[in-house]
Amino acid sequence: MIATGVVAASSSVLTACGGSDSGSSKSSVPDVSKAKTQNIPVGTKADSTGPAPEVTGAVKGGTIYSLDQFDMDHMDPAQIYVSTEGLITVPIMRGLTGYKIDDKGNATLVGDAATDAGTVKDGGKTWVFTLKDGIKWEDGSDLSMDDVRHTFERLFASFVTEGPRYVQDWLVGGDSYKGPYDGKNLDSIEIDGKTVTFRLKEAHADFNFTLAMRGYSLVPKKFDTKEKYDKSPKSCGPYKIQSRSVGKSMVYVRNDHWDAKTDPIRNAYPDKFSFAFGFQQLAATDRFIADKGNDQYAMALYNEVAPERIAEVLTSATYKKRVLTQVDPVTYYWPINTTRITDVKVRQAINWAWPQQDTQVIRGGKSTSEVATTIFSPVTPGYKDFDLYDRKSYPNGNPTKAKALLKEAGKVGQKLVIAYQQSDIMVKEAVAIKNALEKAGFTVVNKMIDKSTFYTQVGKIDNGFDLMSAGWSPDWPSGYSVFYPCWDGDNIGDGRSNYAQLKNASVDKAITAATAETDVDKANAAWGNIDEQIMKLAACVPDYHAIRNWMYGSKVGNVVYDAGNTGIALCKLYAKG
Repeated sequence: MIATGVVAASSSVLTACGGSDSGSSKSSVPDVSKAKTQNIPVGTKADSTGPAPEVTGAVKGGTIYSLDQFDMDHMDPAQIYVSTEGLITVPIMRGLTGYKIDDKGNATLVGDAATDAGTVKDGGKTWVFTLKDGIKWEDGSDLSMDDVRHTFERLFASFVTEGPRYVQDWLVGGDSYKGPYDGKNLDSIEIDGKTVTFRLKEAHADFNFTLAMRGYSLVPKKFDTKEKYDKSPKSCGPYKIQSRSVGKSMVYVRNDHWDAKTDPIRNAYPDKFSFAFGFQQLAATDRFIADKGNDQYAMALYNEVAPERIAEVLTSATYKKRVLTQVDPVTYYWPINTTRITDVKVRQAINWAWPQQDTQVIRGGKSTSEVATTIFSPVTPGYKDFDLYDRKSYPNGNPTKAKALLKEAGKVGQKLVIAYQQSDIMVKEAVAIKNALEKAGFTVVNKMIDKSTFYTQVGKIDNGFDLMSAGWSPDWPSGYSVFYPCWDGDNIGDGRSNYAQLKNASVDKAITAATAETDVDKANAAWGNIDEQIMKLAACVPDYHAIRNWMYGSKVGNVVYDAGNTGIALCKLYAKG
């Protein structure tokens, strides 16, 4: 249930029903479909100047703990394309640009390691950034322009199989470049003093948003251990890794060489972050409810209120004070492998049979999610409201219609191998999905995969799966960052995010045209039409739009949403005295 690609900017809306002292015992549920679309503005040079604004009432010291299900599959920024990986690295990694969060969770794009959010030239084909003075790595050495060049050149190395591909695809000469390890530089990355210039093949007016993705965080050249860097990245942020037991725990402590005056984004109130992995949602929720010992200082990056406790928690005035509820721009969906399920009627039958109401109940009901009929989230610019598979009339699927399509295709009994992520909730959902599809005439084999390596496994071309659970948020506020990475035929390959392996000339042509459209309203309309075009091909099953409910301990201060990285803002938290 991790959203690949939710690691960067999103068009989101704050709709909190937690944190109130009103004493109300009623649970208010945000309406995703009626939520207001928001864009993330670009800040000024002054906005990009540190230190970050102080949090009212915050105190320094103490430890913030986490209770989460799983460790990170990747911590090398070049490999990061999963929301939790992005969130957990904000305290230790910095990029040229990033997101400044206000006290309500609203985001502004600013210069992070750069003095501002960039200067655009040539109508968007050339971008210039100037590095700030005084930024140091955890060993005390300066962040250098060699580090900046190396960060972007190493993206082309053969060991980088995950992570975003925008920069690699956009830079002039990137088609043939193989990385810096043979001593060769990429000419389209130019260094002059403290300035770096990127020369792109075509105009990209949102390149500065692209660089805010955690996948483009900076890497020190002298500490680059290639594949091994994934397990032990170095910090130029306010914290550094003190210890890590893969699959079990990780501890951050202060980086004494971080200078707050260089950083407009991060506060650094706790002395330590202690992350613990291996807790299912119910176990974590019960500990949050009990609120004992160190759990009073605990939060979760991934674990939300468990479905078994959602009604109890959201209808309690006491517990609701310790819940951050947020409409998220993610859409969770099930890509259908179009190279294995080639008949569109079979793919449409899967959509008609899908038990969305049953799975929603398993997740905790309408307080946790809204049934999806589209790939786009309603809070994303370009969203188009349509319902090709009549969810309004058949919220739990129409097995009769599905079976009729299978008969037309001559595929009654069609075998489907379905991959899902290991968790208590997904086990239940997988059973409901299997039962519904078999009722419609399919033969289903469910495959449970370890959550921490799930996207690595399903991201392989020859993964052996017909459907797989996935999710996607815009990497920044545009349809491009949804439809190019997930649905363009050029983005098929090991580690890429076109999980459906859809290669359709008409869709690719439409994506190219929408990308080139300079009129914002026309471009947004085009992206909505592409959504409908893909759904007519039934390349996936849209499942739900998420409503997050994160519970936390009574002594965790300032729990706010990070709209840039779509999760709890770690660098805004503090431990109450």
